[in-house]
Amino acid sequence: MVLAIFWQFFLLGLMSFGGPAAHIGYFKKRFVDELNWLDANTYASFVALSQVLPGPSSSQVGFSIGHFRGGLAGGLAAFIGFTLPSFLLLTMLAVSSTNWLGASWFQGLLHGLKLMAVVIVADAVSGMFKLFCRQTLTRLIMLLGAVIILGFASLWAQLLLLFVAAVIGAYFLSPKSFESGASQPALPPLAIDFRWLFIFALLFLLSLFWLTIDVKAVQLFAQFYHAGALVFGGGHVVLPLLEMSVGQEISSERFLAGYAFAQAVPGPMFTLAAFLGAESWADNPILGALVATLAIFLSGFLLLLSALKSWHGLMASAKFRGAIAGINAAVVGLLLAALITPVITSAIFSLVDLLLVILGLWLSKRFRLNILWLVLGYVVVGLALGFTG
Repeated sequence: MVLAIFWQFFLLGLMSFGGPAAHIGYFKKRFVDELNWLDANTYASFVALSQVLPGPSSSQVGFSIGHFRGGLAGGLAAFIGFTLPSFLLLTMLAVSSTNWLGASWFQGLLHGLKLMAVVIVADAVSGMFKLFCRQTLTRLIMLLGAVIILGFASLWAQLLLLFVAAVIGAYFLSPKSFESGASQPALPPLAIDFRWLFIFALLFLLSLFWLTIDVKAVQLFAQFYHAGALVFGGGHVVLPLLEMSVGQEISSERFLAGYAFAQAVPGPMFTLAAFLGAESWADNPILGALVATLAIFLSGFLLLLSALKSWHGLMASAKFRGAIAGINAAVVGLLLAALITPVITSAIFSLVDLLLVILGLWLSKRFRLNILWLVLGYVVVGLALGFTG
């Protein structure tokens, strides 16, 4: 089972372009629609949980799926499988010079994969809208959420949106079957796993002191652990913290190059840590990449493990389920906003691009294409666009 989890996430790690929004689409298509490893409601609860915890959101969803399927070993297998391809690519890019990144065929390849990401995210938005925005109120939450995030793209706007959606959902979207005392199920006790929470807090406090220790591995761990612990939603939001942490050790040119590379490879954006860790520890770049990558993911996973048991137990509460219904609707709005920008704005530049996306959506809906076929098709299209200029 653990090997099967690793293999499925490794395959996705090889082709998951497009950032967290696209990854959520890939995960839903593969593990909910195709493999039936979990149902849509459980999957949506994982997505919602990842939105309210600091750390790499899409990687937390992947870890949750692996944990749901195979326990802690399954969660670790999912993380390693999904992260390994981008970790290896970014470490390689940090330690070697590559001349082909500017080649027209490679730029065309990336463009084709970005078009595929539009198809995947649009399909995810459509599917989640049908599941979680069936009522007028949930549709209103979704639309307002998308407008707010597009107009005020900030961490605080996102957190405020999720909080307000949860409050509205708790009072107006509670399941009717839970309202009468006769049908109210016995609630399980609150089951926060304080072991993981204690480890998270202990490492956070210790790392404050480790920043001053003149041991490179210890300093790197502290810098990247803090960055992972203080960022909600992951992705681009982590950049300012990372720049503050390692900006004195890495030139702005190399930092921005690493950022560009992280967007050009598949997998989670947080594996930018591999590039920066290798750059920061020039004498031992492989170990630097490994320490930085493990540290930046660790904090988010520790918080996730501390909350997973409570998350499922609380789903028996009517008000809590109503709050999750509101959060789910808001998450659809977040995905819609992400579909518009940056997914569409960074991929569609011409009528040909638009037609290729429409064709991909039609083929995906009509024939329920496997992700591998979509990848192959858009790789061919991208290479053709690159060679023809």
